[in-house]
Amino acid sequence: MLSFDIRSLESHAVSVNEWLSPQDAVWQSSDPKPTEPVHVTGRISAAGPGRFYWHGRLEGDVVMPCRRCLEDARAHVVDDAHLIFAEEGDEDTDDPDVYRLDPQALELDLRPALREQWLLAAPQFTLCREDCPGLCPTCGADLNAGPCGCATAVDSRWDDLKKTNSR
Repeated sequence: MLSFDIRSLESHAVSVNEWLSPQDAVWQSSDPKPTEPVHVTGRISAAGPGRFYWHGRLEGDVVMPCRRCLEDARAHVVDDAHLIFAEEGDEDTDDPDVYRLDPQALELDLRPALREQWLLAAPQFTLCREDCPGLCPTCGADLNAGPCGCATAVDSRWDDLKKTNSR
């Protein structure tokens, strides 16, 4: 459970050791979704009237297309996060790093903030392996399977530079 009763948080801190499912409604279709549940650990506590502080860790895996060959590539995502939640009207709610709470809210839901932290921590690009040769620019063959047989394309715009370097 990643939602907490605000009234109980005002009296005592809560330790978090939960899982955020890849099927959870918080994820959007364009998100780099985790392949399995994200492990969420940490602690949430009151930080003054109408303010709460969560510090913890997100850990999970994501599968995205390799930026060179487009095959699936797995990346491990780990992020230590520190989040502040404040009721609207608090002087810090103009700060983009502070998550706003409705003053009438009875629960504090960590999931939207955890999704945002996941998006910031997940890599923009992945490689299936460091030495991935990618796709042939001529025929599109996957060069991980071996050479494609295309003739090496020669760009005549570089001829003058090659002549200069061969001297």
